[in-house]
Amino acid sequence: MKIIAVALSTLFLFQVSHAQIGSIIKGTVKNHVNNDVSNETEKELNKVDPTKQGNNGNDNQQSGNSSGKNDGDASSANTAAAPTLKTYQNYDFVPGDSIVFYDDFTEDQDGEFPSHWNLVAGQGVTNKVGSDPAFFLTEGNYVKVEPLMKTEEYLDNTFTVEFDYMPKNEGSYGIICFLKFKDKDGNDESGDITFNSHGAVSTGYFPKDFSAENPAGNSAPFAGKWHHGAIIMKNNQLKCYVDQNRILVMPNVGLKPTAVQFGGIGSQEDPIIFRNVRVANGGNMNIIGQKFTASKIVTHGINFDVDKADIKPESMGTLNMIVNVMKSNPDLKFEIDGHTDNTGQSAHNLKLSQDRADAVKAQLVSMGIDASRLTTKGFGDTKPIDTNDTAAGKANNRRVEFVKV
Repeated sequence: MKIIAVALSTLFLFQVSHAQIGSIIKGTVKNHVNNDVSNETEKELNKVDPTKQGNNGNDNQQSGNSSGKNDGDASSANTAAAPTLKTYQNYDFVPGDSIVFYDDFTEDQDGEFPSHWNLVAGQGVTNKVGSDPAFFLTEGNYVKVEPLMKTEEYLDNTFTVEFDYMPKNEGSYGIICFLKFKDKDGNDESGDITFNSHGAVSTGYFPKDFSAENPAGNSAPFAGKWHHGAIIMKNNQLKCYVDQNRILVMPNVGLKPTAVQFGGIGSQEDPIIFRNVRVANGGNMNIIGQKFTASKIVTHGINFDVDKADIKPESMGTLNMIVNVMKSNPDLKFEIDGHTDNTGQSAHNLKLSQDRADAVKAQLVSMGIDASRLTTKGFGDTKPIDTNDTAAGKANNRRVEFVKV
C-alpha cells in the first residue's frame, strides 16, 4: 500500500487526471475494508469546519427534513460567498421530470450507514458537516455505494443525476459517479465520471474518454465548500456541470447506462463527502422554440431555501426554459401552481406554496415576461402526484407546475 501511495502522489504532482489514476490502479488494488468505524474516526470526520467552508448556494433540491420544516435546504454553512441568480443566468441544466431516487440523509442516524443505500465496497457512514447530514465514504480504493432500488436497471435513455459534494482538501481525489452498463457479453461494467477537487471533470472506461478544466482554474478556492454536480444524458450525449458551469460534453457516449453508483478513493483522513442525491428520468424538455400545445409543464428544478420562498440559483436552468417557451409562444399564458409534500402543517404548506408561486412569477417578470401573462396559486400538499411515504415520492410531490390558461 505504501508503494501505491507513493506512485499516486507522483502521478498527482505531474497533474495526471483522477480518471487516469483510476485507469492505472483499478483492478490491481483490492479494497481495503475497515469493518469498525470507531468513535475516533467520527471525531476526525467532524474536523471539517463549517465556519470555514462558505457556501456556493447549491444545496438541497427542495428537500424535506426531520425538523418538520417543509421542503428546503437544511444547510448551516456560511452563505456570504453564495452565488446569486445572476451568477446562474446562463445555466441550462433542467432536471428530469420523474424522480426515481432521492436522499438528503435526514432520516439517518449520525454515525450509521444510511438506510437507503447499499455498500458495494469499502466503508461509509452518515456524519455531519455543521448541522447538515452527509454521506462520508471513509475507506476503500475504490469505495463504492449505490442507491437501494427495486430493480437493477432503472435509468431510461434520458436521465439526470444531481448531488452536492465537498472536497475536504485541494489534493483530494474528488468523487466519482459510476454509470453502470452491460457489455456485449452481459457482464457488469461502468463508465466513470470524476468530479475532482478543483472543479474539473474527466471520464474513464467509456469508448472514448474526455476531460475538461473548471473555467475558474485550479488556483480558485474550491475545497472546503459545497458544490453542485449535475449530469444529463440524452440521445447518447452526456453533459456534466459543476455549479453554474457546463464543464464537459461527450457527444457520443457509446454505451447505455442502467444504474448509478458513487465512490472513489476514500480514507478516514480524507473522506469523500456528498449529500442531496437526486436521480431522475427525463430531462431538458425538448419544447424550446416549438409551438406549445401541452396543457401544462411539471418542473422539479425550481428550488427554494428551507421553509422559505427564496429561489436558489440552480433553479435558473428551469426558469430559462420557461422564459424561452413563453418568448417562443407570445400568446401563451400560465398559472403558476406551487406544491409541497406533506411535511409540516397543511395550513403552513398552503401559504408556503403560494409564496413560492408568487416568487417564481416575480422572477419571470424580472426576466422579461409580462406580468399579465402569469397568475399564481398555492396548493400546499393537497394534490400529491406520488406517495409521501418515501423520499423519492416526496421529492416528486415538491414541484412547480405551469398550467396553460
